[in-house]
Amino acid sequence: MKEKEKEKFHHRHPYRPFIPEDATKLIVGTLPPPRFTTGDLKEGDVDFCYGSRDGFLWIILDRLFDLNLKFENTAEAIEQREHFLIKRGIGICDMVESSRREKIDASDLGMMEVEMRNMIQILRNHPKVDTLLFTYGNSKNGPEYFFRRHIRLSGEKINLKVVSNEVPRVHQFVLDGRLINTVSLTAPSGSANRAIGALDEYKSRKLKNPEFNTIDFRVLQYKGYF
Repeated sequence: MKEKEKEKFHHRHPYRPFIPEDATKLIVGTLPPPRFTTGDLKEGDVDFCYGSRDGFLWIILDRLFDLNLKFENTAEAIEQREHFLIKRGIGICDMVESSRREKIDASDLGMMEVEMRNMIQILRNHPKVDTLLFTYGNSKNGPEYFFRRHIRLSGEKINLKVVSNEVPRVHQFVLDGRLINTVSLTAPSGSANRAIGALDEYKSRKLKNPEFNTIDFRVLQYKGYF
């Protein structure tokens, strides 16, 4: 058993939380793909939070705010993203500090022995934050799932109250007398495309406009929260 433990890949988060001083929103995910931990980036990756060339978050934000972002492994690409976050008062703070993996891939279900970040203390350290934007919902090992687990383990008297059960789901909770919203967005990853394709709203829009796609759907959804 001990020998098997040694074989597990230690998937550490490669980035510290990026939270501007005046941030009012935090983007909250789990971990970037393992190659960001090992430094074996691919062409088109950006060495920054959500910088995977396979992800859609920065594509969506680029379209929403007309940022003209570069999608390349350069200092300029990183600076563009940092400047946008600072200007808009948006931080990025994923729930997971590290995990172990038997198989080296980006599957959240493959995460074991998860070490979570202390999100409650982080929120106390940043009193202007009033919204957590989960990059997807309460499925196992998702960011909302880990946040709920973090609350339970903390012993804090915090209850998530449902505001809307429609996609994206919205909850509220109170921390030290401060009201904070959580929004569980549709994941900005290819793995969510099938689920989007099954939604009635998506089917209706697709019927009206055959060129409408799953990224277009996310752009419309994210627009209301960024």
